[in-house]
Amino acid sequence: MKLLAIDTATERCSVALLIDEHIVERATETQRGHADLVLPMVESVLAEGGLTLRQLDGLAYGRGPGGFTGVRIAVGVAQGLAYGAQLATVGVSDLAAVAQQFASAGARILVCMDARMNEVYWGRFEATPDGLVKPVSSERVDRPDAVEPGDATIFAGTGFGAYPQLVTGRTAVAVHGNAKPDARDIARLAVAELHAGRGQPPERAQPVYLRDQVATVKPR
Repeated sequence: MKLLAIDTATERCSVALLIDEHIVERATETQRGHADLVLPMVESVLAEGGLTLRQLDGLAYGRGPGGFTGVRIAVGVAQGLAYGAQLATVGVSDLAAVAQQFASAGARILVCMDARMNEVYWGRFEATPDGLVKPVSSERVDRPDAVEPGDATIFAGTGFGAYPQLVTGRTAVAVHGNAKPDARDIARLAVAELHAGRGQPPERAQPVYLRDQVATVKPR
């Protein structure tokens, strides 16, 4: 499987090229400028991997939730690249991408990402035997005191750094308060979707904002 993944939903702008089990990646931390950075990163990983877009099996993108502008950039770039190369696209939850970083056997992970405005994007995940995470709750945006940790023992995401009350009085084996989504994890999660035949044509690529239902999925 040869797959390109991009993510621009947070301060981390990242691109990953997955070639079977090998990953070529680029990432940088920045508050802005993702639109100027992402395409040169794509060119760089493709050059290092010795591939063109048309040689890929698909293109994955972080669909959100995250910063509105950042999520739109990822969707727009994914659509443009996929149209030109006639590739299937896969949108991957940015919350799931954070959880994937901590997908050890039996892990139960609560992801909370800072959504500004005294809110967090959050969802719960668990690791499956195949080493990937699956959601065990819906994804929501709430005030920190409305987050329901369930039986999660690993807390991950920038929400925990921004809102310490998310940890107060709650038991966790580990807290990773600086974790952000990364394209390498989006690539890993997208491979399973492509193998299952759930790739979508570029025009079906959609952002997920969560807040105030900013975007809705277009009907077929």
